[in-house]
Amino acid sequence: VTGQSAKSKRPKEPGENRIKPISKKVKPKSPKMKDREPVDTSSKSQSILTQVMDKGRFQKLAATLSLSAGQSIELRCKGSNVSWSYPSYLDTFKDSRLSIKQLDRYGQLVLTNSTAADTGEYSCWLQLCDGNKCRKDETKMGSTYIFFSDKGELFVPTPSYFEIVYLNPDKPAVIPCRVTTPSAKVTLHREFPAEEIETDGTNIIYDVKKGFVYQHPTSDHKGVVYCKAESQGAPQISIKYHLLYVEVPKGPPSTTIAASSNRAEVSESINVICTVLGEPDVDVNFSWQYPGQESERPVIIQNFWRLINRGTGHTTRISKSIIVIEDFEARDAGNYICIAQNLQGETTVATQVELN
Repeated sequence: VTGQSAKSKRPKEPGENRIKPISKKVKPKSPKMKDREPVDTSSKSQSILTQVMDKGRFQKLAATLSLSAGQSIELRCKGSNVSWSYPSYLDTFKDSRLSIKQLDRYGQLVLTNSTAADTGEYSCWLQLCDGNKCRKDETKMGSTYIFFSDKGELFVPTPSYFEIVYLNPDKPAVIPCRVTTPSAKVTLHREFPAEEIETDGTNIIYDVKKGFVYQHPTSDHKGVVYCKAESQGAPQISIKYHLLYVEVPKGPPSTTIAASSNRAEVSESINVICTVLGEPDVDVNFSWQYPGQESERPVIIQNFWRLINRGTGHTTRISKSIIVIEDFEARDAGNYICIAQNLQGETTVATQVELN
């Protein structure tokens, strides 16, 4: 009987206990936890990077920050093994205005006497190291895009007055006329025929951190363009960008080889030329194997490249490597092998030169 009375009471108690947590405790808690998780995660990823303010105060950084050119800035990134990323030209020119230090508990980046050219992305992350191998800790990163505004320089200065932009049908193309003031009104213009190019927000968009982006470049977009910016004053013009349309099959280098003559006399000079046709912005590396190589026969090897317009609106890069054998002799007779390599693979071609 005792067992039966216990069984008859137990279904009620658990039933009551189930109803309470479901209606009052479990339901409210689960959405709260879901709401909090993304907020906590983002705040952790952003809290690693802070800006040092006056009187020792610290400020968490938003996605963008606007400062006046001439100001100095100090950024700190929490951690004992911090890596930094910043506008690449600061490295190119080994700018003494930039200082990066690793202290016990944080990494420090200081930029003094800022200029409009310093506008760009500044980010940091923790390195996780196991022996000599290190990798980026994706959960502990911080990033901000800093505009260093200058009324005299609405566009971020560049080292050249003319840039080539390749239009590849397989990927977006960027006309990198970035501004130093995010509120500036920027338009894109064709030089000939003189006209403003419509930014429709779909095929051509403007990204204040990148410039104008052609999402699906075609041969119709080729030509010379420039950007115009306006912000509380006279408009300013960017440098010019020459848009070249590219359509070359991807893959290992398309390579040919030819000798100035396949039969040579003693003491004659012979050239063997290795030629690659490819995309304008894809580098090609050459290497040679030739009959006198083992005996360390002195030869001259010259590498160079140039761009050509095929007349159909397409631009191609011609890369060449030439091996020159002066005072041809018996040991120089045999196979001349050229190996051309790019990021997609390598191609080997050969030709024979005989002694007459």
